[in-house]
Amino acid sequence: MTRSKADIIQELGPFPDVEAVHGVTHDGQNVWFASGDRLNAVDPGTGKIVRSIEMTAMAGTAFDGTHMFQIAEDRIQKIDPKTGSVLASIPAPQDGGSSGLAWADGALWVGQFRDRKIHKIDPETGAILRTIESNRFVTGVTWVDGELWHGTWEGDENELRRIDPENGAVLTQLDMPPGMGISGLESDGGDRFFCGGGNSGTIRVVRRPQRASAA
Repeated sequence: MTRSKADIIQELGPFPDVEAVHGVTHDGQNVWFASGDRLNAVDPGTGKIVRSIEMTAMAGTAFDGTHMFQIAEDRIQKIDPKTGSVLASIPAPQDGGSSGLAWADGALWVGQFRDRKIHKIDPETGAILRTIESNRFVTGVTWVDGELWHGTWEGDENELRRIDPENGAVLTQLDMPPGMGISGLESDGGDRFFCGGGNSGTIRVVRRPQRASAA
């Protein structure tokens, strides 16, 4: 395992009327985040909210290239981002406790906070297809370039972890400053991670380490 301090290169927010940042995703242009009763789009260049959709949004958020997915308590809702309409709904794993959410390989990947697990689920039915276990509380989840990353929030020690998707072994760990938890996680597909900052009401941008193969 390689371990280093997280390189925080930018902070977005705090935002007006936002008490906490939960799930985070990226649509190729804007960063979207869940703030309890709204899903908000932020221009990462200006740091300003450019759009909001009213809905239950207390946990993970994902984007499949066309639709948004939002954890709403014990359900995962499929949303048309153009209209804000809920197009479909599936049960969240184990009737709640879900935290992070990501889209990859035609499936949803759901972090289970206190269960310390990541489930791959069928986006049409909610059926669990496989499970990866962690030894830390799991918050945000993201895939980028075939790498599976998740955030942790447990006491004052919190980190971003790249894990082996087969056995959950930690391959890379980026330590956040003490007390700086991660409530949501998404990559921009390049060298940036967007990390929800929970009750700080901010999104912290962390530099993604260059892969050894790329170096």
